[in-house]
Amino acid sequence: MRVALLALAAAGMAAAQVQVPSIITKQMREGRKVIDGAIEALGGEKFLALRNKVEAGRMFSFYHRRLSGLANARIYTRYLRAPEKPDPEKLYLEERQSFGKKKEKWAVLFNEKGGFEITYRGVRPLDDETVKRYRDRRRWDIIYILLRRRNEEGIVFERMGREVVDNYPMIRVDITDSRAQVVTAYFHESSLLPARIVYRWRDKHRIPHEDIVIYDKYRDVGGGVKLPFVLQRLRDGERAFSMFAKKVEINQPLGEELFQLPADAKMLEPVD
Repeated sequence: MRVALLALAAAGMAAAQVQVPSIITKQMREGRKVIDGAIEALGGEKFLALRNKVEAGRMFSFYHRRLSGLANARIYTRYLRAPEKPDPEKLYLEERQSFGKKKEKWAVLFNEKGGFEITYRGVRPLDDETVKRYRDRRRWDIIYILLRRRNEEGIVFERMGREVVDNYPMIRVDITDSRAQVVTAYFHESSLLPARIVYRWRDKHRIPHEDIVIYDKYRDVGGGVKLPFVLQRLRDGERAFSMFAKKVEINQPLGEELFQLPADAKMLEPVD
């Protein structure tokens, strides 16, 4: 009997995680309107038809407010086809980060098999914590949410009101998914273009952190689609990463080999 009750309780908890709200509040309706308006501001149906993007520019990393790394980078992002109701556990995206001024000297690849560093020495798998952090960041990227998560089962958008952020009037929308994870998105009140997203997470030592991702310098990249050319991430109030793109292209004829490991590459031992 006790086993049966435990099983029922577990089933009830699982159902609660993915349960669609039975009552649609005014905040939810207004939140969805903001999301729809942001999609229109980014290009509407042409934005939703985005298959891939290629960003070329300079990437900077920081540690304790000091520059810890910089590189000329070309980021290839491919958005995979998703069903009408996307799986909350799946990431419909693959990415290759290519480093080198004129030609690729080394790269980092993220696909459905995991994360890998590719150099002339061979291919080295990235550790599980790095891959998890990458996947979580991409799942909460506002561009990805608008493209692939907006119709996800159980996801809720709630307009929380108007706030002034960095002297700009913003509309705040809280986004809650089926796993009860909550992030806060800010949209420019005048244009509804996404401005920033804030989310909290814990590292492998259970230490809490807060990440803020700032999207800036939107430009038309073709056909009325607008994308940010500047991306910055703050961690616990300190700048951790910046990407300044000189060029952004969309819907390019990218080869399949970009998102696959070299067939003849030597597999190296992962770093502990």
